[in-house]
Amino acid sequence: MAGQDPTLSTSHPFYDVARHGILQVAGDDRFGRRVVTFSCCRMPPSHELDHQRLLEYLKYMLDQYVENDYTIIYFHYGLNSRNKPSLGWLQSAYKEFDRKDGDLTMWPRVVSNSWLKSSRLSLPKYWDYRYKKNLKALYVVHPTSFIKVLWNLFKPLISHKFGKKVTYFNNLSELREHLKYDQLIVPPEVLRYDEKLHSLHEGRPPPSAKTPPPRPPLPTQQFGVSLQYLKDKNQGELIPPVLRFTVTYLREKGLRTEGLFRRSASVQTVREIQRLYNQGKPVNFDDYGDIHIPAVILKTFLRELPQPLLTFQAYEQILGITCVESSLRVTRCRQILRSLPEHNYIVLCYLMGFLHAVSQESIFNKMNSSNLACVFGLNLIWPSQGASSLSALVPLNLFTELLIEYYENIFSAPEAPGGHGLAPQLQGGRAAPLQEAVLQTQATALTKPSLPPSPLTAPRRHL
Repeated sequence: MAGQDPTLSTSHPFYDVARHGILQVAGDDRFGRRVVTFSCCRMPPSHELDHQRLLEYLKYMLDQYVENDYTIIYFHYGLNSRNKPSLGWLQSAYKEFDRKDGDLTMWPRVVSNSWLKSSRLSLPKYWDYRYKKNLKALYVVHPTSFIKVLWNLFKPLISHKFGKKVTYFNNLSELREHLKYDQLIVPPEVLRYDEKLHSLHEGRPPPSAKTPPPRPPLPTQQFGVSLQYLKDKNQGELIPPVLRFTVTYLREKGLRTEGLFRRSASVQTVREIQRLYNQGKPVNFDDYGDIHIPAVILKTFLRELPQPLLTFQAYEQILGITCVESSLRVTRCRQILRSLPEHNYIVLCYLMGFLHAVSQESIFNKMNSSNLACVFGLNLIWPSQGASSLSALVPLNLFTELLIEYYENIFSAPEAPGGHGLAPQLQGGRAAPLQEAVLQTQATALTKPSLPPSPLTAPRRHL
């Protein structure tokens, strides 16, 4: 079936709906927000799809991401009289996402009373809070008169604040400016329709369909360049400056910040800081007064690497982690990491040591290894073509969670990347420079800043 994820299991609780590929997770946008796409062209005729099940599947999917900021892209092309839901269904769907007395028992996550108190939310409003407040943008692609009529119909029910989140794009070239287009899973039908629209406007210069050739990076460039480039331009320093600066700052001042890495930051501020770094100018995060800004900068740096830190080559191996027996998964993680280039391994070791320290303070920051993995999974690994499918998120996040939770076991292995043991090279009294860096990075990662005594953390969850 067109659009079906080949890795989708028939045991999926919503297999009957998910097999159509109507909903997809398409990486992150340029501001680190998770992107969910809805493609009307993949909706079968109404008699072949239970629209109530579709609504339940939508809620099931969004529940995995709504505690963070997220973006929805709605591809309208393909909606017709044969597959169009009734207006009654649309109205009931809107009420579902806007109701004020949501049943919290349907959510797998536990909401703490302290969080609700600090956020000044009552339990009945929490359901509505997550879906509406954390939706930062709704992009409607190829809108028609039907959409505009529908919008006018529901406009009295929609708040002005929510209405400002909706943006119409008449063609895909407009969408490219707002997110990482190469990560999107755009249905072929939508691509063909977009080309048809361009041909209908031949009298006007069409927007460029080709990406201009990349300009050579600045000598001081920090974002969007390889680890090797950063090493060469920073006197052989293995840990990229942006990564070291943000990690150092967050270690000293942000380990106990509630929701660390979950919040977004001002787009203008992020771009300003990127510009300063790329121009080789100093950045003082104290000037911005928001601990979440260096957290966003760290994620942005990882996301803009030309190749993911875990490399394209390791992608398929990581997807297989769920097929490994639980007791052997840590060993399997170590085996996969051995295939990484040594430089990637050292940087990963540094980052995971920091995230492990963050998880150790989860009683304060609410960011255990599982929550951190949901945030960082797609920032560490993605496929060389297209975006990760929804079913791929489970193994990708599980692998990341294992690296964080069992950091000391995984990165203290005697085997170095590439299968070369550390011990033989240490016998001569001096390890190779990269292996020395591994040891130094591990020591740095395990060094904790001085913090007030913390209560005992929960025992490790068996993964």
